[in-house]
Formats: sequence, structure tokens, C-alpha cells
Amino acid sequence: MTQSALIRPDWTPATIALMVLGFIVFWPLGLAMLAYILFGDKLGQFKHSANEKADGMCAGFRRARGRYDRHFSTGNVAFDDWRRAELERIEEQRRKLDEMRAEFDEYMRELRRAKDQEEFDRFMRERGPGSSGPGFPAAS
Repeated sequence: MTQSALIRPDWTPATIALMVLGFIVFWPLGLAMLAYILFGDKLGQFKHSANEKADGMCAGFRRARGRYDRHFSTGNVAFDDWRRAELERIEEQRRKLDEMRAEFDEYMRELRRAKDQEEFDRFMRERGPGSSGPGFPAAS
């Protein structure tokens, strides 16, 4: 935050007034303002580290699965083998679905291209061979 901001995490007259008003109106608002005054400067760091952790969790699913297999063994060998086989089966299904989606996307691109080509060909047929362009007279 900039130093010229009226409400910043510091003991300024505005923040003190908002805190007192918050306690008068509804005590949790005053408490929240007090927490903002005391810990507001750390809020940006907290948001940054929370976002990094969330991104790491989402992006590292495959790495996490590998860690899960190594670190969270139940001790039951039969169950661990079944779980590993199920996870591999699910991963194989995901790969097949990804391939099918890529094929469908390619099909849709080709379909759009063919439709555009057909519309363009129809436009050129309707326009006629003697026209030089839209809004321009035919060349003589």
C-alpha cells in the first residue's frame, strides 16, 4: 500500500475512528479493524504464500500422487497394490479421454474450416466472375 492511503494498517486517526465506530456498531467489525491495524502489513505476504501453496497443490498432482504412494502406505500390502492398480487404471482412462478430446477438437476445427470454405465458395459463386470487389465497379 502507498503511504498516502487513508486506510492503511497503521495507527492513523482514520483507522482508530473506524475501529471505535466498528466496536460501537457491531463488535466483530471493531475487532476486525483492530486485527487489520495490527497485522494488515503481513496480509500481502500471507496472500502470496497462500497462493503459492495452492498453485503448488494443483500443479503438482502427479508428483503428489507419487509421494502419496511412497509416504502414505497403509501397511496392508494387498490394499496398497489394489490402490496402485486403481490409480494406474484411472490415469490410463484420463490419458484416453485426453486423446479423445484432442481428436474431437481436431474434428471440430476441420468442420469449422470446411463450413467456412463452403460459405466462401458460395459467396464467390454468387458474386460472379466479373466483380472486382465489394463496393467497386467491375473492371472494363
